[in-house]
Amino acid sequence: MLLPFFNSILIISAGIAVLSVPISTVESTIQVWPKPRTFSWPQPQATLLSPTFTISTPNQIHIHLSSAIKRYLNLIQTEHHIPLVPPTLNFTTSTPPLQTLLVSVSDLPAPLHHNVNESYTLTIPTRGPANLTAETVWGAMRGLETFSQLVWGDPLRVAVGLYIWDAPLFAHRGVLLDTSRNYYPVEDILRTIGAISVNKMNVFHWHITDSHSFPLLVPSEPDLAAKGSYGPDMLYTPYDVNRIVQFGLEHGVRVVPEIDTPAHTGSWAEAYPDIITCANMFWWPAGSKWEDRLASEPGTGQLNPLNPKTYQVLKRVINDVATLFPEPFYHAGADEIIPGCWKADPAIQSFLSNGGTLSQLLEIFVNSTFPYIVSLNRTVVYWEDVILDANIKVPTTALPPEHTILQTWNNGHNNTKKIVSSGYRAIVSSADFYYLDCGHGGFVGNDSQYDNQTSGTSGNGGSWCAPFKTWQTIYNYDITYGLSKEEANLVLGGEVALWSEQADPAVLDARIWPRASAMAETLWSGNRDETGKKRYAEATDRLNEWRYRMVRRGIGAEPIQPLWCIRNPGMCNTVQSAA
Repeated sequence: MLLPFFNSILIISAGIAVLSVPISTVESTIQVWPKPRTFSWPQPQATLLSPTFTISTPNQIHIHLSSAIKRYLNLIQTEHHIPLVPPTLNFTTSTPPLQTLLVSVSDLPAPLHHNVNESYTLTIPTRGPANLTAETVWGAMRGLETFSQLVWGDPLRVAVGLYIWDAPLFAHRGVLLDTSRNYYPVEDILRTIGAISVNKMNVFHWHITDSHSFPLLVPSEPDLAAKGSYGPDMLYTPYDVNRIVQFGLEHGVRVVPEIDTPAHTGSWAEAYPDIITCANMFWWPAGSKWEDRLASEPGTGQLNPLNPKTYQVLKRVINDVATLFPEPFYHAGADEIIPGCWKADPAIQSFLSNGGTLSQLLEIFVNSTFPYIVSLNRTVVYWEDVILDANIKVPTTALPPEHTILQTWNNGHNNTKKIVSSGYRAIVSSADFYYLDCGHGGFVGNDSQYDNQTSGTSGNGGSWCAPFKTWQTIYNYDITYGLSKEEANLVLGGEVALWSEQADPAVLDARIWPRASAMAETLWSGNRDETGKKRYAEATDRLNEWRYRMVRRGIGAEPIQPLWCIRNPGMCNTVQSAA
């Protein structure tokens, strides 16, 4: 079993079992996930992997590349993956075992930033060493992952006589995890980052704080975590953050921090009650309309833009977070600002009675924080609400596109279109397709809608974003649908999101995987074959195999079909394929 091995070294290096050819009309039975962009294997065959197989980087030294090579060499030599469906190819012992994989990187110093080159070329001839070439260390890591998926069996075998050129279609491919509503130990975060890496994604969007808890120990403002976390055993120290960031670098995954403001800040009130409006109030006062709520879910509190102390505290937090996280993107939130919460504050009431507006309040806040974040050499990411909310938003003149990225989560393609047509770069996280928490019912108690004795009348079951987002739903979503070529170029990529109202470490892996794998492939190589046809049918068998291999590597991915379907390819389809 690999699980104890995996847990002991805290890595999830990757790959699915056997590979299906993306560009060739010849079907092979070796499957790689995500599917490579170009894969030529004219005569599918395999040979033994030498017991003394090595991965070598002649005259090239890079700490993270060395770490990745050591990790993958150990994985390749010990995994002994047995495919669910045995490969049907020409296995030969007439050629010598593969002895060496030579790795060559042309730009060793290239940092792990957005839009770094992740392309690679992998050649495995029938004789002689295999060659992996990449422009950057991060592209080499993607190639190592692919190579690991081309090895299987006991004794170890490796596909030979093939050529792969590969690169992602989108530069930003990530997973968002909310660690405020429920806490996740560091080990769970590291395992998630490892899984992100083996799926060839490159961003861990860490939604660290929210109204429910403030688990980040900020050196200059320690009371925020001391009083706002769930307890001393449920917070992240600077040591923890450094460990997570370094682990990300070792696996080619950027760690993007999000400190959500000015809304979603109720937890700040435990340390600074004077800078938070409507803190610890019931979220939806009895007898009031939805429009008069104080929050969109239990957990109230918003920073007060009129209190100068707000910015004293917040700027110290921003500065420390920028120090803890070297990542050039800083996510500042700005979603779901609720009018009723700000209106509950006397000073804001006076501001409004004197002709001020809630949008002006937000503009005051943005003008007081955005330039400071930019001054720290950061690009600011906001949720789309900051310019698209129906009630509280800022004019686009307040957010220069060269320093701003907007993350969309509402109204699918329509909001993506609005963002890019305004000249902003976009990250797509449509709740209708990419929210992994949806479909598990509502979490609020004392809810009368469940007291119903007839079936099929409970609507969405209390889950605002129901139904459950299946892997097929995620796989078939086209994030640039309806955009011109120029507009599509402003779409950086996408993120699936796991909000943690009803998730914690017990269900973490199964909620994310393998559904996030579906997005990983579509953002890496697309969801269509060489003729332009959606390839979800053939992806099913490959994802089954990949899910099985992920589980063997210590990732608790949920199954997508019974094992019978895997052993009987095509028999579980809705339409029988032509012979």
